Amino acid sequence: MRNSVVILLAGGKGSRMAGAIKDKILARVGRKSVFGHVLAAFSAAGVVDRMVVVFRNPAQRAQLELMVKRSAARSWPVAWVVGGRERQDSVLRGLRAAGRTGPPAFVVIHDCARPLVRPEALRRVAAAVRRDGAACLAHRVSDTIKQVPAGKTEPSRLHPTTIDRKCLWAMETPQAFRWDVIMPAYDEVERKQIRVTDDASAVELTTGHPLTLVENKSPNPKITRSADLSVIAALIRGR
Repeated sequence: MRNSVVILLAGGKGSRMAGAIKDKILARVGRKSVFGHVLAAFSAAGVVDRMVVVFRNPAQRAQLELMVKRSAARSWPVAWVVGGRERQDSVLRGLRAAGRTGPPAFVVIHDCARPLVRPEALRRVAAAVRRDGAACLAHRVSDTIKQVPAGKTEPSRLHPTTIDRKCLWAMETPQAFRWDVIMPAYDEVERKQIRVTDDASAVELTTGHPLTLVENKSPNPKITRSADLSVIAALIRGR
């Protein structure tokens, strides 16, 4: 997509991970780092022409810069911005950095902790956002989901409710938007101090713009614990 920017979320002040891995984005999985896999996917997809990298600290930035210089994305203009305490703070900082040299037509937001995203999935998200203005990669929920009463913290002696899984989708990234959809949404999130866990929620709770879900049938898990790295490595070997 012409005049499109990807915001790569590589870290923020609140980034934490259980286990011994200091930085999951820099961890090696197979022949590349987690960040390297993400760069390779976006480079191959050809859906953006510049990027903003939201980083954790100067030490992480230095290593990420080296990876960018050695990748196929080295010709892209790149802006660097330190992340915030929460994910939504990091996204807002990334959006503001993206708009400093003139607002892009489209923004693609991706958590670098999802290194298995495929170029073909990125192209389908790009086609959907061009058509509809807001599009997110997602997959159908296959597990049975139980809802427990509000305020119940202990999973004992419950009267749960079963939710129809045919209506449930699990959100992934990337999530892509026209600039005039996502920037006002995050400005409103900040103004009203709304807490959101993904970018689609920011749009849902502020602008009401319709969202297109792009079904992903390939594994695209998020690394949240150090043990997840071995799962990612196994999936890469299985490709």
